[in-house]
Amino acid sequence: MSAVTRFIYKICPETLWRAAESDGVFRGSAVDLADGFIHFSTAEQAVETAAKHFAGQNDLLLVQVDSDRLGDRLRFEPSRGGALFPHLYGDLAVAAVSKVEPLPLGTDGKHLFPPLV
Repeated sequence: MSAVTRFIYKICPETLWRAAESDGVFRGSAVDLADGFIHFSTAEQAVETAAKHFAGQNDLLLVQVDSDRLGDRLRFEPSRGGALFPHLYGDLAVAAVSKVEPLPLGTDGKHLFPPLV
């Protein structure tokens, strides 16, 4: 992991995330559960992830996670085109989340992202 990749991002349907907040833990989406790890993106990857996997979807949240709080369960592994993507092997404690923001659709149908760090 790069020393500058402190924050990673999960794009999540609001209903799924609100249930996780209530439980104190996020166990993953259906895709995460099928793959055996929770998929994340870096700041540089999040916009492409939204376009590829969440095109046209409303009611999404952008969950910012402090990767320093995840320990060795977080691994950066090759995915699209060989790029290294963050994967969490295990549940995500809501306490590791530093920010949750809406990810609305713009008039052009693309998601409107807040500034990412």
